[in-house]
Amino acid sequence: MAIPKISEDLQTFLDDWKSASPYLEVQTSGSTGTPKRITVRKEQMMNSARLTCDYLGLRQGDKALLCMPLRYIAGKMMVVRSLVAGLDLVVREPSGHPMADIDMPLRFAAMIPLQVYNTLQVPEERERLCQTDILIIGGGSIDSELEARIQGLPIRVYSTYGMTETLSHIALRRLNGPDASPYYTPFPSVKLSLSTEGTLVINAPLVADETLVTNDVAELLPDGRFRILGRKDNIINSGGIKIQTEIVEEALRPLISANFAITSVPDPKFGEAMVLLVTAGNDRSPGKGTAASLIGKQSLCLPENSLLSELEEKIFERLPKYQRPKHILRIEAIPLTGSGKIDRAACRKLATERYTS
Repeated sequence: MAIPKISEDLQTFLDDWKSASPYLEVQTSGSTGTPKRITVRKEQMMNSARLTCDYLGLRQGDKALLCMPLRYIAGKMMVVRSLVAGLDLVVREPSGHPMADIDMPLRFAAMIPLQVYNTLQVPEERERLCQTDILIIGGGSIDSELEARIQGLPIRVYSTYGMTETLSHIALRRLNGPDASPYYTPFPSVKLSLSTEGTLVINAPLVADETLVTNDVAELLPDGRFRILGRKDNIINSGGIKIQTEIVEEALRPLISANFAITSVPDPKFGEAMVLLVTAGNDRSPGKGTAASLIGKQSLCLPENSLLSELEEKIFERLPKYQRPKHILRIEAIPLTGSGKIDRAACRKLATERYTS
């Protein structure tokens, strides 16, 4: 009988962890470029694990679900948390339905938005999720529709903020219950500020040796809480007006039931012109380029040619002039990175080849 890949990966990671070297190599997701490997200290990974376990009140013997690939930091840190806090690790092969064969109550689980979205579609799996005390969600954005569904869950659910360089998350945002908030709360040891370009600057000495200047454009409150508006490299400068790609996408989600993404192409008059990339079919899901969304009755299944003019009319009604796409391009699929996020560089390349060739 073949050994499940997750078991092999787990043994490989444990062998590396137990080695004499104080360092480990981890791989970035590639959401902003080519994935790369970086070297981190095991001591810092243990610090990160303690921050999470202390914040969430995890204790020895608590059952924790590992259902994400071990090639990325999220999966590795679930293992480190179990080692540091003495958690009872329940291991499942990574899949879109991590609760499919769970037959025991869990204290703690970590998932990506796609896994949560799929779980909520199956009554039996949703019920099993409701028997999990604490759920953290990372690895992608959570749109308003999915967040609305999460608010009805009788468990503690958090969205995470962090990156490979911070060894998983450095801040959490409660998604449901009386403490739900649009703002992330950083761990006490984390100090935040904004760069001159309005991007988040992270000083997290327990998990990172250097101050990290991110590409995330943020709003930072005086008490240290923050929310992410989008990425600096996703800003489109059209006619001298800076447009945050993610804000436009959020405004369009109620209108389009297909997968879509906003990108740009060079424009001789405006410098950059906004382009809406949209796929055929009513099949939007977090694993196909956007976070999960329950499609509203007023949304359009695109891109049948007869509907393009109707879409343009709806965009005209909903968005201010400077946020309206100049081009709408029909494509087969939204380019994604290996971790399932929108591949912004590939989207831009695809649109540029179409409109400048």
